[in-house]
Amino acid sequence: MSHVSRLKADIRHEFGKGASRRLRKDFRVPAVVYGHGEDPLHVHVDILELQAILRNDGVNAVLELEVEGEDHLVMIKTVDQNVLTLDVDHADFLYVKRGEKVEVDVPVVYEGEPAPGALVTQDADVITILADVMDIPEEITIDVEGMEIGHQVLASDVKMPSNSSLVSEPETLIINIVEPAEEELPEPESGEGETVIGEDGEVTSAPADEEEPEATEAAQSDES
Repeated sequence: MSHVSRLKADIRHEFGKGASRRLRKDFRVPAVVYGHGEDPLHVHVDILELQAILRNDGVNAVLELEVEGEDHLVMIKTVDQNVLTLDVDHADFLYVKRGEKVEVDVPVVYEGEPAPGALVTQDADVITILADVMDIPEEITIDVEGMEIGHQVLASDVKMPSNSSLVSEPETLIINIVEPAEEELPEPESGEGETVIGEDGEVTSAPADEEEPEATEAAQSDES
């Protein structure tokens, strides 16, 4: 991690739901800083600046937090988002030191195409690793190019980034290559003909059996 963002924070003097609502109304996010045996530090930060850091540096971003003229090296530990607006409602920052390792959840993505006729399913979206605080990967990429049906990628199969080690259970299933489910043929609606599959595989609808016409009045007279 060559770039460390900066974020200015102000000390919070009021607490409770009412105070938090007033902060959010002023586009500020209440937050707490803790770790390394330090007393929790209650602050608030600009919502647009914080969300820009999350967007550019990811959820495990490490940053210099300026509080009353003093810089603190911290990483974003958790953020709570509003379920309606998706704005950040609250944030937790963790004190960190250069050279130490931290346990983080890193997003997992895949690239490439499996073998023809195969389908990729992803069972785990994140993997937990122990990484150097200044070298936390934004994501881990798995190459699925050419993988055949039945192939699986477990957490133990994932190549760890430099200065990192696996924390997740080794048997955690990440990627599974499966056979696509067969599409069910639509059933004919009431009154329609039966579905017919031709030799070329084309699906057609055969006409329904015609009902016998009612006897004419003349025929009915002959029968009487």
